[in-house]
Amino acid sequence: MLRVLAVDDEAPALGELLYLLRADSRVRSAEGAGDATAALRRIGRALEAGPDADEAVDVVFLDIHMPGLTGLDVARLLAGFARPPLVVFVTAHEGFALQAFDLKAVDYVLKPVRRERLAEAVRRVHDLVHATAAAPAPTAPAAEQVPVELGGVTRFVSVEDIAYVEAHGDYARLHTDHGSHLVRIPLSTLEERWAARGFVRIHRSHLVALARIDELRLDGGATSVRVGATDLAVSRRHARHLRDLLMRRAGG
Repeated sequence: MLRVLAVDDEAPALGELLYLLRADSRVRSAEGAGDATAALRRIGRALEAGPDADEAVDVVFLDIHMPGLTGLDVARLLAGFARPPLVVFVTAHEGFALQAFDLKAVDYVLKPVRRERLAEAVRRVHDLVHATAAAPAPTAPAAEQVPVELGGVTRFVSVEDIAYVEAHGDYARLHTDHGSHLVRIPLSTLEERWAARGFVRIHRSHLVALARIDELRLDGGATSVRVGATDLAVSRRHARHLRDLLMRRAGG
């Protein structure tokens, strides 16, 4: 069961959040802090006590706009610790989803907080904590989530579910088996960030998950790949590198 710290400088909002968290059967305990300083002090005690102590904190539900240090500041500070608690942002502002993505937040919940939406965030945290306990020394990179907007609600798409990415100026369209999502992240940024996850540039407009390429086609000097039901052109500058990667993958 989860040990939770909720942080919000508005007492009514904090009280409502704690009420909903304590009503969830996956939550063992839920404490509140009224500002970033109190939160960091409490997290510091938890880290000193160790992950198995009663004082430990598994996840912090963080408001973003607070006097002094913001929730984003707190998350950046926590990222410097060896074993920081997970972070879920709870905010009335939609415009910080990209920063949440960069800070590897588990979820991004918009106020006013709905019981069902909070339960989904708790489920995400619970699954991650359970997976970490089952495999304390993973060798693969941790699953990464990309925040996307769907009908005014922020959802997170796993990078593992993305087949290919299409450039749209300063934006990128993420294509999954179940649809596509437009995010305000340049393709060049995703190329650098996801290289270790098996994504490769095949064209100035496309980044593809190597494992999702079903066919490589050569037709009259033109190269293309099939990803699911989609055919994507491969530029001449990227064709040889892509063929080498696919050959090594097939041989390995």
